[in-house]
Amino acid sequence: MFLIFTTQTSRTMKAKATLKQIAKELHVSVSTVSKALNDSPEISEQTKQKVQEYAKLKNYKPNIIGLNLKNRKTKTIGVIIPNILNSFFAKVFTGIEKVADARGYNVITCISNETLEKEAHTLEMLSNGTIDGFILSISEEAQKLQEYSHLKDVINEGTPIVMFDRVCDQVACDKVIVDDLDSAIDATQHLVNLGCKNIALFSSIDNLSVGKLRAEGYTTCLKKNNINVQQALTVLTDNEADFDAQALAVLSNQKVDGIFALDEHASVSAIKLGLKLGFKIPENLSVIGFADGVWSRRLSPSLSTVSQHGPEIGAAAAQLLIDRLESKEEHLPFVTSVVKTELRQRESTRKL
Repeated sequence: MFLIFTTQTSRTMKAKATLKQIAKELHVSVSTVSKALNDSPEISEQTKQKVQEYAKLKNYKPNIIGLNLKNRKTKTIGVIIPNILNSFFAKVFTGIEKVADARGYNVITCISNETLEKEAHTLEMLSNGTIDGFILSISEEAQKLQEYSHLKDVINEGTPIVMFDRVCDQVACDKVIVDDLDSAIDATQHLVNLGCKNIALFSSIDNLSVGKLRAEGYTTCLKKNNINVQQALTVLTDNEADFDAQALAVLSNQKVDGIFALDEHASVSAIKLGLKLGFKIPENLSVIGFADGVWSRRLSPSLSTVSQHGPEIGAAAAQLLIDRLESKEEHLPFVTSVVKTELRQRESTRKL
């Protein structure tokens, strides 16, 4: 069983305070706030009154589910994905849901829509007692701003997180990644082995960690083969409109015989623009993309891709989270699991 939520914040809605926020404002511990709100005899009447009045002023409402978590688990996992339209995230979710179902867990899925605000709001909303732990891929905005305090806060408050695909070194938690760097090296090497001398790099995800790793792999491979990295053949943007204009300029004005595209938009655009400009694919232009949705097989010519094995990534993430939730050890070391990719040759590249 799973539910999909979208979260919205309202400018007119009065925000509800949390125990942590009240404690910070009043310069007391979270435990003191909790006891004061529950009229504990351990807390002085003066402190109780101050805490209770401030909580009322800030619209604090106790979370009944959260209070009960000391004695029981919700058996529910929160999954936050950046973009529901991306086939990769859909495949990851199928892997998460399959493992969660097999191990008796429900899944609540939310969509950050690539924004930091929605990502942070969802974490706060669900970590108040609705779920036992999170699986998430970091939003584009959070990575662009390098803002991860909301993730650290959730972990510090005792709710585990497993990151997948888009991860960050600054947050200590379990992670599931693909071998982005090595996969990019292998894909670029395949183009070199085909005899390509002028290989373009196309990316519309340059602000994402995975985009930077894949671009590094491309550069590493060219240098290894004593091929100059030509800036004139490189399109690195975080905007699809900018990408289309720059990619068109490269294919129109530069000598290109191979393209390594780092994301879905760049991959599809590479083939469409190439055909529009009169290239014969794969006779005089070979294209490899980094994705493996249904569209890659339905394009004409079909697209050779680096397959990320989304279901396996989701399954690995769910296993890591549930194992941690059910472990009796308090200080399990964090794990980074690497899922190997696979280069799938189709019609957009010549056969070796």
